[in-house]
Amino acid sequence: MVDVVTRRQGSRVIAPPQGGVAIRKYAVEVIGTFFLVFTVAVSVLSKSAYTPLAAGAVLMVMVYAGGHISGGHYNPAVTMAALLRRRIGLADAGAYWVAQLVAAVIAGVLARAVVNPATVTSLHPSGHALTATAVAEFLFTFALCYVVLNVATSKDQEGNSFFGLAIGFTVVAGAFAVGGISGGAFNPAVSLGAAVDGLFAWSTLWVYIVVQALAGIAAGLIFRALNPADK
Repeated sequence: MVDVVTRRQGSRVIAPPQGGVAIRKYAVEVIGTFFLVFTVAVSVLSKSAYTPLAAGAVLMVMVYAGGHISGGHYNPAVTMAALLRRRIGLADAGAYWVAQLVAAVIAGVLARAVVNPATVTSLHPSGHALTATAVAEFLFTFALCYVVLNVATSKDQEGNSFFGLAIGFTVVAGAFAVGGISGGAFNPAVSLGAAVDGLFAWSTLWVYIVVQALAGIAAGLIFRALNPADK
């Protein structure tokens, strides 16, 4: 996915003002993250059996919609992986994280208001269940970040048309596989939105965020190790 949007004037290619580029990228991250978190939250709160498909589908379409502007992260762990892969700078990464987390809180509040459930059951793993949750979230967050780096940032995959499908279906596969164990977040923004909705207990939210961040770090470092010439 391209990182800088340009426009043509005659035979010259002119980059738009850097401030405008930055605002567009952050706005796209807000929009994409909002719809991802809102879709997941509404699906779970309304007890839909198709939450994994809804999550993967909305991520796919939002990646296709905004990938050419912001890279279509919509996930702080993916941004972490992109930072370590040197696809994004630290200043942009920080702004992405703020945009993603703010969007997640807004989406969580609105989803709770729209569904307005009488009661919400919080996922509160402990003991072996907490360990299983950490392992499941680490593995599939790593898989998601690893797939994003390979299909959307690798110079060997430039111009492919399947990047959105690959990213979306990674979430579908993970949600079906371990959704019953960990809730299938694979994304600190989704985890925060779920806590705002009461779906995840605040006392264990840190586990999700820590292992998801570690998964993003691992994916970024492993991509660099396996692709040393891809800078």
